[in-house]
Amino acid sequence: MQSVELADGVEIHLRVAGPAVRSMAYTIDLLVRLGIYVVVGLTLLFAVRPSIGGELTMGVMLLFMFFMEWFYNVMFEAGKRGATPGQRAMKLRVMSMTGGPVTLAQAVMRNFLRVVDFMPGLYLTGIVCMLFTRRFQRLGDLVANTVVTYADTPPPRHHKAEMQAARRAPTVVLTREEQAALLQFLERAPQWADERRVELSTLVEPLTQAQGMEGLRRLCGMALWLQDPEEKRGTPPPPLKGAPLVHA
Repeated sequence: MQSVELADGVEIHLRVAGPAVRSMAYTIDLLVRLGIYVVVGLTLLFAVRPSIGGELTMGVMLLFMFFMEWFYNVMFEAGKRGATPGQRAMKLRVMSMTGGPVTLAQAVMRNFLRVVDFMPGLYLTGIVCMLFTRRFQRLGDLVANTVVTYADTPPPRHHKAEMQAARRAPTVVLTREEQAALLQFLERAPQWADERRVELSTLVEPLTQAQGMEGLRRLCGMALWLQDPEEKRGTPPPPLKGAPLVHA
């Protein structure tokens, strides 16, 4: 399981696939292509050859094999499932490093570079590259920013993590927008890496009057107070700017 931090700070976990299971998926796809070649070849031989001749039939067959070798993987990996028949049989899929589906451009790049990964033979370059990268990425994956993972990878959990912070009232009067932003921070904070949470809490140091983990705890405490101010020892919440005070 590999952790990847996205641009907005959310941390996801990818269960990457190693060379062994990927080799088995490649073997299945190879057998599928060979089966297709046999069916298409026999069809051309008996249905098309009498009409256009043997040489033209051979040319059509070679052209079909060319497109199959170069675009077989591209067609399936850029599709909805993000996997070839062999990869689906092994419960694998190709994903972008951002955790999203593979784009057509990424599928083209990673598969066109198979020629380099195959050198000097039997995918030696690709296997060596996978063994020396954390996420088992071959050269095509590195260039296209993709990774092969197990299809049953559990999605990131969005439950609210327990915050070890005591409820505390904000030290200044907050607008509705500021209070909403603080509550959104509390909701999304469990999805972020610790470094990202501390970094964001540092931006509001004038509010928390602290830095680092202490500033993060104070910020979470204020957000918890906003969630349920009635539990704050009976003290009413501070008034909102531009909003009339309402007395129960």
